[in-house]
Amino acid sequence: MMNLVWLRSDLRIYDNPALFNAMAQGATIAVYCLSNKQWDRHGLAPIKRRLIVDHLIELEEQLSQLNVPLIVLDCDVFSNVPQQLKELCVEQSITHLYYNHEYEVNEQRYTEETVRVLAGFNIEAKGYHDQCIVPPGAVLNGSGECYKVFSAFAKNWMANITTLARPLYSKPVAQQTIDCSSNIQCLKANLIDVDIDTQQQWPTGEDEAHDRLNDFIDEDVSQYHTQRDFPDLDATSHLSVYLALGTLTTRQCLQGLLSSEQQTIELLSEVQGEGKLCWLNELVWRDFYRHILVAFPKVSMSKPFKDITDLLPWKGNNQDFESWCAGKTGVPIVDAAMRQLNTTGWMHNRLRMVVAMFLTKHLQIDWRLGEAYFYSRLADADLASNNGGWQWSASTGVDAVPYFRIFNPYRQAERFDPKGDFVRKYVKELAAIQGKAIHQPSKQVANQFSYPVPIVDLKLAAEHTKALFKGLSA
Repeated sequence: MMNLVWLRSDLRIYDNPALFNAMAQGATIAVYCLSNKQWDRHGLAPIKRRLIVDHLIELEEQLSQLNVPLIVLDCDVFSNVPQQLKELCVEQSITHLYYNHEYEVNEQRYTEETVRVLAGFNIEAKGYHDQCIVPPGAVLNGSGECYKVFSAFAKNWMANITTLARPLYSKPVAQQTIDCSSNIQCLKANLIDVDIDTQQQWPTGEDEAHDRLNDFIDEDVSQYHTQRDFPDLDATSHLSVYLALGTLTTRQCLQGLLSSEQQTIELLSEVQGEGKLCWLNELVWRDFYRHILVAFPKVSMSKPFKDITDLLPWKGNNQDFESWCAGKTGVPIVDAAMRQLNTTGWMHNRLRMVVAMFLTKHLQIDWRLGEAYFYSRLADADLASNNGGWQWSASTGVDAVPYFRIFNPYRQAERFDPKGDFVRKYVKELAAIQGKAIHQPSKQVANQFSYPVPIVDLKLAAEHTKALFKGLSA
C-alpha cells in the first residue's frame, strides 16, 4: 500500500487529519499542486503566494524528518490537477489519496473531479475536515438548514461542541525511508519578490505560529475585549496569516484557550474571562463563514447572500475607487488603514469594517471591487472570511449589519485612535498635527500639508445610501 496526501491550505504536520491518517495506514508521499495561472485568475495577493512557497519549503524540511517526500507539481490551473495527480499516482503505485476539504466552489469541483478520475484507476480517496472546529453541515436549525443568524448558530455550536468538534491530531510517527525524493527546486524557482519583509512580519513555520498563539494566550487574551478595536495597540492575535496558510488550525487555537484554563473541551462553557470569551467568539465566526460558504455556494461566486441587493445601483471602478485604493480619500483614518494594507499586507480588523463601509455606504461602490482589492493585497487572504466581512459591511450578506447603521469614520477614529497615533504613523503628511485634530483637518490645514480634501460629503452620502436600501423593500 502506498498513500498520497494532497496538501493545499494545510501546510503543517501537527493536527493534519489527512497526513495523520495516511501515515497511520501505510507508506506516504505528499504532493502540492502549484496553480499560478489559477491564482492569477483569482487575483491572489503576491505576498500570500510568497508566503505559501516559503512555508512549503519549511514544510518540506519538517516532512523529511518524518521520511515523507514532498512532490511539487506545476499544474498552472485547477483543471489540470486531476490528470497530473493521476499520472503521479500511477507512477508511484498509489493506492489511496488522502486530503483535507476545501470549501470554495472551484476547489470543491476540481476535488470531486480528481476523486472521480482516480476512482477509475481503483485509487480510493478519503477526505477530512480540518478548517473548522465543527465541520460544515453539523450545526443546523430546527428545519435541518444552515443558520443564517450568527447568534443562533453560536448558541447551537456551544451547546453541542462536545459531540460535534472534530478531534485534535498529534504529530505523525516517522515512517521508514521510501524510494522517492522531494523536488523543492521547483518551489525555489517560484519564489516571488515582494516589497514587504515577510520573514520579519510573519516568520515561517508551525513553531512560529504556535509561539504566537501561546504568547497571545499568556499575555494578551485577557484584555482582548477592551483592546482589540484600537489599531495602534498590538492587541490582536496576529494569527490570521497562519490560519489562512493552514500552518495553524482553529482547533489548535481552541485547545490553546482550553489549556490556559486547564480544561477539556467538555468544559468549554466554563471558560472564564471576557477577553477569552470574546476571542472564542471570533473562532466561532470563522466557523460560521465557512458553514455559509458550503450551504450557500453563491457567495463564493460573486453573488450577494441577499439577492435583492444586487438591484442596488452600485458604482464601478472610478476615480473615487482609485483614491480609496491608494489611501487618498481625504478621510485620514480610511487613508491610514488603506496605506497599512498597501505597505504591510495586513489591516486591523476594526479598520477593515471602517474602510469597507466607507467604500460601499459613502462612495456607493460595488462591494465586490473592495473584496477583490483586499484579496489582491492581504497576506491572510481567505475567501470565506474576506467575503463574509465585506458582505456584512455592505449589508448584502448573511446576518449583515442593518443598512441604516453606517460607521462614521471620523467618530470611529476619535473613539479607537483617540490620540491619532495610528493615523500619524501611516498618513505621514499630517504627522505634525497634534492630538485628535488629525482626524478631520480643515481644508486650509489639508492644503497646507498637501493632503486631499474629502472626496465625499459623509452625511449626504449616508442619507442617499439609506434611501437606496429602503427603496428595495418599498
